[in-house]
Amino acid sequence: MTNNSLVDLHLHTSYSDGVHTPESLVRLAAEQGVVALAICDHDNLDGIAPARVVAEPLGIRLVSGVELSSRWRNFDDLHILGYGFDPEHPELGRELADFRDFRLRRNELIVGRVNRRLASEKRAPLDFARVLDLADGTLGRPHIAQALLEKGYVTDTAEAFQRYLIPCNVEKRFFPADQAIDLVHRAGGVAVLAHPSLITPERRRLENLIDVLASFGLDGLEAYHGGANRDEVDYLISLARRRNLIVTGGSDYHGFAGDEGRIGWCRGVLPIPYACVEEIQAALLRRREAASR
Repeated sequence: MTNNSLVDLHLHTSYSDGVHTPESLVRLAAEQGVVALAICDHDNLDGIAPARVVAEPLGIRLVSGVELSSRWRNFDDLHILGYGFDPEHPELGRELADFRDFRLRRNELIVGRVNRRLASEKRAPLDFARVLDLADGTLGRPHIAQALLEKGYVTDTAEAFQRYLIPCNVEKRFFPADQAIDLVHRAGGVAVLAHPSLITPERRRLENLIDVLASFGLDGLEAYHGGANRDEVDYLISLARRRNLIVTGGSDYHGFAGDEGRIGWCRGVLPIPYACVEEIQAALLRRREAASR
């Protein structure tokens, strides 16, 4: 591949909190000039197989991906990206199925709380079956927001969260960061910290966190991401190099109208280079060679 080849290693589909089906997302990425991609749905692998069916005829390289909801000590919502693992790995499949079962119960509890608030406002309740229909995959709070919009109770997603979803929240379940990294490794993949610039603005604190995660076997940093400007990308690349970590990149595209131009780009100004795919492949090879010794 040439240096001008675009990749996007962080895309979401309707199987988590994205808008597009895996098939339509792959076609859209191809239209944007992307030659390699990874679908990284939240705690869900169901989008990988249908995406592969479409990607191969289009000549697009598909890297298996997932975004694990994680936490470590005072960092309550870390995201660990897994790449290049076996999507059929039994343990990974079981862990994510358990996670989704909890998420379903959590969201049912949230809908119950929202409905109690709606009753106090003398409004008809949401139908949980309808919320499930709107999800068409992994259920999340954005789908409850859609149901509130559909009922005309709010004017946009921001209002849905402010008026109902934040006050009616039920705490999420997270993988401890060391367990998330280990789970990705046991499934044959490499583990990368997603959008580091969004974790904390304090660089010393971020560096300390990365050092801890590296001690658990973290393989890389998502230096190219939608929340990073040019200076932050350079900083994250330097941070990764000093710690012998790989560099990856993805737009974190969810499919919202008008955002199509983000695919394959970091904030729409920095192309995500094919070298990110090559670094993942090299890290996978190193892990396999180490395991065979």
